[in-house]
Amino acid sequence: MNLNPHPVYPSAGRYVLRLHRDAAPQAGHLAGRIEHVTSGESTDFATGAQLLEWLAAHAAQSREGAATDSPPHQYPKETP
Repeated sequence: MNLNPHPVYPSAGRYVLRLHRDAAPQAGHLAGRIEHVTSGESTDFATGAQLLEWLAAHAAQSREGAATDSPPHQYPKETP
């Protein structure tokens, strides 16, 4: 058996998404927390736009191999 040294979905691209109990994806309301499995970096998000913004920025940073000493951006929580 030969393992592909360049997998289509490398482990460095794994994220855990946790939706808040009050999230209503079917109504377009996303809120929760996303965590990068490999680095442990995470953020809370109050909208789908915040989720996608953080994910895109984190993925770009990971691809560039940039190391940062600053904590990940935390978005303020929305109140329903």
